[in-house]
Amino acid sequence: MRKALVVGIDYYQNINPLSGCVNDAKSVKTVLERNSDDTKNFDVVTLTASSSSSLITKKDLKEAVIELFKGNNDQIALFYFSGHGYIESTGGFLVTSEITDGDDGFSMNDLMVLANNSPAKNKIIILDCCHSGIAGNCPNGDTAILSEGTTIMTSSSSKQYALEENGSGIFTALFVDAMNGGASNLVGDVTPGSVYAHIDQSLGPWDQRPIFKTNVKNFTTLRKVQPPIALQDLKRIVELFPTINEEFKLDPEFEPESENPVPEKTKTFAILQKFNRVNLVVPVGAEHMYFAAMNSKSCKLTILGKHYWRLVKKERI
Repeated sequence: MRKALVVGIDYYQNINPLSGCVNDAKSVKTVLERNSDDTKNFDVVTLTASSSSSLITKKDLKEAVIELFKGNNDQIALFYFSGHGYIESTGGFLVTSEITDGDDGFSMNDLMVLANNSPAKNKIIILDCCHSGIAGNCPNGDTAILSEGTTIMTSSSSKQYALEENGSGIFTALFVDAMNGGASNLVGDVTPGSVYAHIDQSLGPWDQRPIFKTNVKNFTTLRKVQPPIALQDLKRIVELFPTINEEFKLDPEFEPESENPVPEKTKTFAILQKFNRVNLVVPVGAEHMYFAAMNSKSCKLTILGKHYWRLVKKERI
């Protein structure tokens, strides 16, 4: 079972309203609900506050979080929040619509108690709000306490503000981009670790810094997307390269535009070229695969190619 609670708050009664959080929540809902092939992914409950008629109170948020983290030990529970965040000496708070002072919001400490005590196998918390990096920290320091299976990803450190650009949170825009395939591996899996790496690489050292904390044995897949190379082609890597350091010898018969191409060889070369395009294989002694074939050179596995060779060899994929 895969459950997600997605919250976006633009409307605030007593403090400055926001403008992009509801749209961010809708974007996250869309990317979580379905895999790229339109198969079902997460069952998503969305709470959004855009006006006084749809405000979200602390009570509303807490009850929804309690319901999310109920369940059984094979469940994946994901919580996303976009809105105001607040910090003081006792910890951080998610600010809801009716709040006057930030410390009367929903405590991030309470959020972590609910997540850490949840029987769900995987608990994933994604926060796009100011000071969100304090989530999971001990009240008296920077050490994080996470139960097994818990992952936290936040838009900024405990001392930073979350920034917007073009009406959307920078962090959420990068998160959605990662989930749409920017962070997928060669078999189409998007994981919390790969999402964070995508976001981290996209933000420079002078930008807001995303924070990642986790206590897991294995990353779960957040979404499946179309892989850049078909699995049946990828699995041929151990056939074409019987040993990991072996070079594949080429000749002009592999190249379809040569004088005497051989159909079976050109089919094999097409797969090798796919490998080259996703950095699994590089030509040896030639700038391009075309010239490697025409000049009877060879190709070999890259470091990434060797990694996937091992995965296929061990039947891990």
